[in-house]
Amino acid sequence: MAFLKTAFLAFLAAVGTTAPLLANAQEESNLRVMFVNEFPDKTIDLYWENHDLDDDHPERRKFEARLRPRGGWHASETFLGHEFSYEVDGKQNFVTPPPGNVNGEQFIMLAGETNGFRVRCEITVNSQQYMDYLDILVKPYWAPRATARFLGLVRSKYYDGVAFNRVVPNFLTQFGIGKDYFVRTKERELTIWDDFPKDIKFEPGYISFAGSGHDSRTTELFIVMPGTSQEQLDKFGENSWETPFAVIDGDVDKSALNKIYSGYGDMPPWGNGPDSSEIYDVNGYTTYLPKKFPKLDYVDRCYVVEEVGLEEESEL
Repeated sequence: MAFLKTAFLAFLAAVGTTAPLLANAQEESNLRVMFVNEFPDKTIDLYWENHDLDDDHPERRKFEARLRPRGGWHASETFLGHEFSYEVDGKQNFVTPPPGNVNGEQFIMLAGETNGFRVRCEITVNSQQYMDYLDILVKPYWAPRATARFLGLVRSKYYDGVAFNRVVPNFLTQFGIGKDYFVRTKERELTIWDDFPKDIKFEPGYISFAGSGHDSRTTELFIVMPGTSQEQLDKFGENSWETPFAVIDGDVDKSALNKIYSGYGDMPPWGNGPDSSEIYDVNGYTTYLPKKFPKLDYVDRCYVVEEVGLEEESEL
C-alpha cells in the first residue's frame, strides 16, 4: 500500500518531468491521463471507446481498467480526442480528456453525477471550551488534484489534532500543519501540481489549498470567512494554487467557523499570531503552540461521512 500511495502521489505531482521532447505532430497528440475513483463504496470499470468501429462490433468498447473505491486510480497512455466511458448507478458516463499541462498530463475524476463527497471535521471552538463540527462538501470536478489530495489526507487521519493557526475574521481561517513532526515533515515535501482553473469565483465558506508559489500545494488549507469583502473575494484565485475544491455545507454564517478562536490575529509579518515556520519545527506542537498560543482551537478528527464503518467491514 505504501508503494501504491507513493506512485499515486508521483502522478499527482511529477509525472512527465523527465519526458523527452515530442518529435512530430503525431506524438504531440499523446496524453498521459490519471483516472481516479473517490467513491466510498463503488468500484468503477473504465472502458475506451473505439469510434472507428460500428456500435455492435465486439471491440467497439474495450475494457481498460478496474478502479477500486476510496482513491483507486489508473494511469493511461492515450491521445487527445480519445473517449472513455464508465458506469455509475446504472448510467453510462463518457469523458474525453482535454489537453494536458506542459508535461502532456491530465487528471480526471470519475465521479458520475455526484454532488460531492461529504467530510466532517469535529473541532474545538471558543478556545477549546466546546466541541462542534464543520461539514465539508468536496466538489470532485472543481479541482480534481486537490480533491484527491485532501481525501487521501483525511483517510490517513493527517488532519486529526491540527491547529487552526491562522484565523482572521472577514478574511480566512487556515490550518493543515500536521501534529506529528515526522508526518508533517514528510507530507510537506509532497507538493502537487496546480489544477486547471475552472473560473469558479470564491465565496464565503469556500475551501482551497494554501501555497507559496506555482505547484506548491501540500497540506495547508484555508477557508474563506463570512464577511469577506467583495474586493478580497475577487483577489482570491489570482494565484495559480488558489483553486476552490470544497465548500462548508449549509449556512456558513451559522456554522462553527465563526466560533474558532481568532484573538491572536494574523501570522507574521501581517500580525503577531502563530508563525508557520515555528509550527513546522520539531517543537511546534509540544512547546511553541501550547506555551505561546494556548487559546487556539484544534481539529479533533476528520472523516469521510459515507466511509464510516467501511474499513472495519473490509477487514472482516
